[in-house]
Amino acid sequence: MSRDGLRKAGGRFALTLCIGAFGGFLMWLAHMPLAWLLGAMLATAICAFAGVPVSLPKHARPPMTAVIGAMLGTSFSPETFGHVSAWIVSLSGLIAFIVITGTLAFAYFRYLAKLDPVTAYFSAMPGGLVEMITLGAEKGGDERMIALIHAARIFLVVLALPFLIQTFTGVAIDRTGVVSAGETAVSVADVLWFAGAVIGGVALGTVLRLPARFLVGPMLASAVLHLAGVTDFELPAIALAAAQVVIGATIGCRFANASPRMVVRAMVLSAGATVLMLLSTLMFAGLLSFMGGDRLIAYVLAYSPGGVAEMSLIALSLNVEVPFVVLHHVVRVLTVVAGASAAFRLFGAPMR
Repeated sequence: MSRDGLRKAGGRFALTLCIGAFGGFLMWLAHMPLAWLLGAMLATAICAFAGVPVSLPKHARPPMTAVIGAMLGTSFSPETFGHVSAWIVSLSGLIAFIVITGTLAFAYFRYLAKLDPVTAYFSAMPGGLVEMITLGAEKGGDERMIALIHAARIFLVVLALPFLIQTFTGVAIDRTGVVSAGETAVSVADVLWFAGAVIGGVALGTVLRLPARFLVGPMLASAVLHLAGVTDFELPAIALAAAQVVIGATIGCRFANASPRMVVRAMVLSAGATVLMLLSTLMFAGLLSFMGGDRLIAYVLAYSPGGVAEMSLIALSLNVEVPFVVLHHVVRVLTVVAGASAAFRLFGAPMR
């Protein structure tokens, strides 16, 4: 890229971060749940829709995801694994959830939204955004529509879920989204241990080829350090806010470079599918909660068709078992990616 191109890209990057931070700050002033994440997401999405040249380079999100991962690891304790026996039942239920939810969403996109079969199929799968876009394009689907529908799904789930949880359970989600250390409480040793967890965790995730390695690797490294009693570091609020701004802005930027008409259509279509998916989530969560104790919020977060980092942040802010939520989302994404591809090979001939 030329020097002029680099300067323009840098300017768009800085502009996007400023827009995201401003949106987060406004939501923080209004005492909204997950203010920095939701504010950045909304502000950048609105600006993208309005034609403002917002964009983030693809390497901007992974470091912030690693920060979130290291933060999630601080929530691990021996008590975290007190319900492991119930996890097996819940993980088994994911297969039925994916099949039922995917079938309902496919029927909606194919027969109500009138999308072509391939686009409807890969738009309906509840997870694996990048993989579904890639596979859908390879099989002849509308790549842009698949991308926008999945982006809109994640956007709508992340936007709606905190308010739904607060409304129907009465449990408030803090506007910062997490419990963090005060600025004066962070020592040099804390910073070094945190940096070690991030760098070592990313290296571990890469070597072991862990799914969502930028999140899971640092989370595991941080968890081991905390469980072993080596350190009890917490992250300052400003670091957590910055990470949430970048992650939120990344979601909002997915609507850039698309025509307003196409974005509106994707939003409307995705809204219907998102309602179906969330209803399915509530049905499974209610059933599992009835069978396995009063853990409705944990099951809702574990089954919600949103992003793993975003759902984990909500789990942490509610003091819900983070490992439980993360594991379910990783398994869901892996199952969708592998299962959707296999099912298309078996039943996809009529769609061609």
